[in-house]
Amino acid sequence: MSLDPKVAHEMRMKACRPSLRKGPDEPLIPWQAKTRAELEHMLGLPIAGGEDHFRVEWTREEAAFTETRFLFASEPDCDAVCHLLMPKTASEGRIPLVICLQGHSTGMHISLGRPKYEHDQETISGGDRDFACQIIARGQAALTLEQRAFGERGGTPKGPDCLFPAMQALLIGRTLLGERCHDVSRAIDVVTAHFPAIDPARIAVMGNSGGGTTSLYAAALDTRIAACMPSCAFSGFVESIGLQHHCACNYVPGILNKLDMGDIAGLIAPRPLVIVNGLHDGIFPIDAARAQADITRSLYEQAGAAGAFRHVVGQEGHRFYADLGWAAFDQVTGWKD
Repeated sequence: MSLDPKVAHEMRMKACRPSLRKGPDEPLIPWQAKTRAELEHMLGLPIAGGEDHFRVEWTREEAAFTETRFLFASEPDCDAVCHLLMPKTASEGRIPLVICLQGHSTGMHISLGRPKYEHDQETISGGDRDFACQIIARGQAALTLEQRAFGERGGTPKGPDCLFPAMQALLIGRTLLGERCHDVSRAIDVVTAHFPAIDPARIAVMGNSGGGTTSLYAAALDTRIAACMPSCAFSGFVESIGLQHHCACNYVPGILNKLDMGDIAGLIAPRPLVIVNGLHDGIFPIDAARAQADITRSLYEQAGAAGAFRHVVGQEGHRFYADLGWAAFDQVTGWKD
């Protein structure tokens, strides 16, 4: 017996058995459909979109790409801001797009490789976090989307400010994570409507840490996302956000009773999925990540798409591993010329 509720919570979490986990004889596609609908409900979705009120703030030419900064209405009362980088080296025809989602940092300028505040350069160079630069160098288009409560959308020069908006979202039957997934889907609506050079059949989403979390959930929900690469955001719920202090934006009420991360990742099958972990990432433990990856791998095998799934492990901690990640991404997508 203990007076500390964390002790009882830990026992209850460890006793949870995900009720929506696919049964051995259950057909995959119907399971995905019903589970996707239930996950959407748990996240507080759907959210009404309405007119996108798309407007370009500026466009400028760089040596390797054309950059456009634009805003759109993700909801009638809530705007989102993006930078779209279109490579000048791309071959003829429509161009693949990778949506970049930063983790808990000072904002999407990290993905652009442009430090603004103290320690930004260390964040960028210490973990391959300049995603948009990497994508442009690959001859693909990159879209940096500022996540809610990060950077220009409620963050501070010291970092994100998720706690209060996450709690506000719960009061109105939403989750901050669900709102971020909604923003990703709305960004796809906007890009495909206003940038005809983008190939709507080759839109991927990737991110590290909190960006990886949104990437995983967004791809599980929106089947227009053709490929996904979450980094250092994947493990077991109990071992990561259950037994350790994480940002409030990671938590979805009741989810441990129904699904674990491996089940959610299985909703992406048969679309290409690369999960990146760090061997020494203490906040997303590797043993639990491997166990969850086994669940996902089984679902990909049942979808007849074993070759579309990769789980790669870098030899350091909580960061992106560009060489490992992109090599696996190219193997499963075949998008790289």
